[in-house]
Amino acid sequence: MGTFVTTYDQFAAKFFNPEFWIGAGWILLKIAMILIVAKLAMKLADSTIGRIFGSRAMRMDERRSKTMTTLLLNVTHYVVYFMVMLTVLSNLGLDVTTLIAGAGVIGLAIGFGAQSLVKDVITGFFIIFEDQFGVGDNVMINNNINIRGNVEEVGLRVTKIRAYQGEVHILPNSQIQQVTNYSKTNSLAVLDVSVAYEEDLERVYHVLREVGEQLKADNEAVTGEPQVLGVQNFGPSEVIVRMTVECKPMENHAVGRELRERIKLAFERENIEIPYPKQVNLFHGEPEKQKQQQTGKA
Repeated sequence: MGTFVTTYDQFAAKFFNPEFWIGAGWILLKIAMILIVAKLAMKLADSTIGRIFGSRAMRMDERRSKTMTTLLLNVTHYVVYFMVMLTVLSNLGLDVTTLIAGAGVIGLAIGFGAQSLVKDVITGFFIIFEDQFGVGDNVMINNNINIRGNVEEVGLRVTKIRAYQGEVHILPNSQIQQVTNYSKTNSLAVLDVSVAYEEDLERVYHVLREVGEQLKADNEAVTGEPQVLGVQNFGPSEVIVRMTVECKPMENHAVGRELRERIKLAFERENIEIPYPKQVNLFHGEPEKQKQQQTGKA
């Protein structure tokens, strides 16, 4: 009982001591100032990094610039958070040197169980500095069509990919074994056009070339001369002619759709038949019935 009373008296004396509250208020004020300075430092770093990679002096394409900007911003934020934590702990009266030494021992112990994390970071460095893909690229991961979309973020530990239907795949970098990048080079629109066996192929080629040249003049996504390769195959009722158009990365599908529409209109204008299945129904006894109807009318 006496120990409790003594402890209570010490607590009460300290609690009602004005110097205690002045010291506590000063510590809280310093912590608030540290947080404000850290916030301003991160905003300044964000603005500076954005200007550096957005300037023309940095000879770097847009996708590479976005990737490096995201990486440096993440690293800068982590460093600022770490410095803020150490400064706040120091102002609270804790020995930061002892904490760092203890954290080193603990970190060594944790490191043996966090090998996958280290592997993620190392793989992330290689992905970024080898420029395997960047923010905005359209990629497929590990030859899995379900993990295909636009890269939203490339970090040291994880990569975020937004698929076509809006879902976001968050992948640890160490799990990225194979990357198919559809945004690195120009794409190719490949069209197989069906025409009737009766059509003059030279005339068909001429119409296809005209349509391709007009498309190139109208569409900036077309980068190369449209090529009519010739007969690709024979079908049950059609000759299949293949045509290719070189386009900007990821523009081949849109260009292909527009080209098909123009080819259909051109074939209708030039009376070139596009074969399609036709069905003729013959019913038993139909000719006799029609003959009786004609006789009755007479």
